[in-house]
Amino acid sequence: MRTLYTFFVRCYTGLILIAAFFGNKKAILWRDGRKNQWDKLKSDNPNEKWIWMHVSSLGEFEQGLPIIEALKRDYPQYKLLLTFFSPSGYEVKKDFPLADKVAYLPQDTMENARRFVKSFKFKAAFFVKYEFWFNYIAALKDRHIPLFYISTLLRPNQYLFKPWGSWFRKHFRKVKFFFTQNNETAYLLDKMGIDNVTIAGDTRFDRVYSIAQQAQRFPDIEEFIGDRKCIIAGSSWPSDERLLYPFIEEMPDDYCFIMVPHDISDTHIKQIESHLKDYQLYTNLDNNIKSKTLVINKIGILSKIYRYARFAYIGAGFYDGIHNIQEAIVFDVPVVFGPKYHDFEEAVDLVKLKGAFVINNQHELENVFYKFINDEEFYEKASKICHNYVEKKIGATEKIMRVLEGFLS
Repeated sequence: MRTLYTFFVRCYTGLILIAAFFGNKKAILWRDGRKNQWDKLKSDNPNEKWIWMHVSSLGEFEQGLPIIEALKRDYPQYKLLLTFFSPSGYEVKKDFPLADKVAYLPQDTMENARRFVKSFKFKAAFFVKYEFWFNYIAALKDRHIPLFYISTLLRPNQYLFKPWGSWFRKHFRKVKFFFTQNNETAYLLDKMGIDNVTIAGDTRFDRVYSIAQQAQRFPDIEEFIGDRKCIIAGSSWPSDERLLYPFIEEMPDDYCFIMVPHDISDTHIKQIESHLKDYQLYTNLDNNIKSKTLVINKIGILSKIYRYARFAYIGAGFYDGIHNIQEAIVFDVPVVFGPKYHDFEEAVDLVKLKGAFVINNQHELENVFYKFINDEEFYEKASKICHNYVEKKIGATEKIMRVLEGFLS
């Protein structure tokens, strides 16, 4: 089975290389970033001990970051290696200052895994969420290096639980400890006979809570908003924006709108501009002009500006799954999103609690938007629900670090 698994890993890599050949930008970054990668993937001092944190992309990095910060604070004697699978994470964080080395993860063959694990004197390894690379799991176990899974999330419909998934599941016994996001994941692990589990919760709540406590200000945005109330559409896609344009045009005068598109390429920004009449771009913002809408054509500030929102629309719910809602609700901001949200536990929870609201079309969007605008009691209740939910969810990092003390000291 390992031979078959490795064959599929090689095939997947081959498909990415083909995509790169035909000009796919993300695939090109993936390919070029791995050139001469082994020059970076070695310890400069054979006596140094390392901790390895592997994440898939930027979202998983945000989940791993609270643990990285705590490890560097509590165990400064260890060097930190941070690896990414995806260019969308690596390209943003390749100069991450808390890491002693940042690199791409070599493809998961047994040869690569053994070479990689031998290249560093690892004290421990941490994989985030569901980065299940089975040759690496086996290689770590063979070298007696403890592997910990952070913010693990399992669902019964995953390939792991199919009749043919037993080979994959048996690798879980090679993991030293699982820190799960929820009870369901712990239950699924228990059904496998795995009890080295703590239900710690989602570490990303600690991350967004930390951002909220820092409360970075944006004076230019504050001036744009003025004494108006603000609605923010975060990480919007064209399928979201089509529903938002009619509302923006009819929006009450005591409101303003901030649109933060997922794609800030010139092509997409021009497309947005063609649908808006009274707007400005963030990079050309002139607060001597009073505009209805501000389009953020800059990356990296969305999570910090949710603090200015009365309520927020979260994008990608008509695409492949909603963007991060935690960044908004940590500021007590109720959220609205499209129908593809069921893979996100916090979204499912808050829909049931009525701190988050699902829309399927423009009519439903306008109904809930105007409910927030016109019904203060409805808004205050939803905001309070978000506040209470976040308060219950923070603290995963502390739970994890208490367990790790017995392994890393």
